Amino acid sequence: MIETASQREKLEAWLKQVASADKVEITAIKTLTGGAVQENWKLSCHIEGGTESGEQHYVLRCDAPSGISVSLSRSEEFKVLSTVHAVGVTVPEPLWLCDDLELLGRPFYIMRLVDGIALGPKIVKTLSLGGDREALGWKLGAELAKIHSIQPPVNGLEFLSIPDDHPSTRMIQQLQNQLDSLDTTHPVLEWGLRWAEYNLPQKNIITLVHQDYRTGNYLIDETGLNGILDWEFSGWGDPMSDIGWFCAECWRFSRPDLEAGGITTRQSFYKGYLKTSECSIDEQAVYFWEVIAHIRWAIITLQQANRHLSGAQLSLELALTGRLLPSIESQILNMTSPATWKTA
Repeated sequence: MIETASQREKLEAWLKQVASADKVEITAIKTLTGGAVQENWKLSCHIEGGTESGEQHYVLRCDAPSGISVSLSRSEEFKVLSTVHAVGVTVPEPLWLCDDLELLGRPFYIMRLVDGIALGPKIVKTLSLGGDREALGWKLGAELAKIHSIQPPVNGLEFLSIPDDHPSTRMIQQLQNQLDSLDTTHPVLEWGLRWAEYNLPQKNIITLVHQDYRTGNYLIDETGLNGILDWEFSGWGDPMSDIGWFCAECWRFSRPDLEAGGITTRQSFYKGYLKTSECSIDEQAVYFWEVIAHIRWAIITLQQANRHLSGAQLSLELALTGRLLPSIESQILNMTSPATWKTA
């Protein structure tokens, strides 16, 4: 992304302008790993003058060479991040947005760097991270409740469409369309979507939903939670969908027994949510959304693999993501046995 001296100079001049500084020198640039869809770069800067004066560390987030169609643009994601930051959700502070393609060739935004570990398997296995795990689960539930406190309409989020019917119906149609767009057939995923049509949850309130709230998308250190990441799939929807996604077995990694993200019990996660939220928890709706989570993740693995196979972005990580499909399909079949169907 930032490959030439000219690009570096342009970025320094832009940072000087937005930070109202006298001088900005980028002292180090480093690619951050872990972004499956977007690119993240750490910028270390020496700034003279203005409110940012001193040694500062930022993250520049931009589009990857290829992407997923349902992802928000960087401008849209920046606006969502700004909205949740304003209501006190623990997120990196959003600073500046740039839609000028003349600068670096892609839209991007700058947020303040937050330290910590985000890699899901490492978080699950390394018990020294996150502090007390019951407290961490409670905190993550409480943070999710803050997100769900945001209900439409919201100034600045007009680009997010408000569903006319139940979000579950819209999600099923979206997943069916994505599945139909693939070149291969996947009968297990078709079965799962048919199960979903027969097991629709009751209508719930509409709130802002993260839609990728899981272990792997938050930063922790030895003391606890430092920041919730990756808001590119956010939208208006059923708040139970985020709870189902967080608790889905596919995001527990090596600890399937710990139902809340592989880190703690479902009860501690729920307690934090209910203490902070005005919403109740509908267990049947959560189960529905856990099934949907596996179907959605299965389709994403296929899309990620196609980014590699198409030649648009050669990546071993993307290729290996596609190899997860059989285990996800097994989970879908286990969760949608005939005994779970409401109507035959």
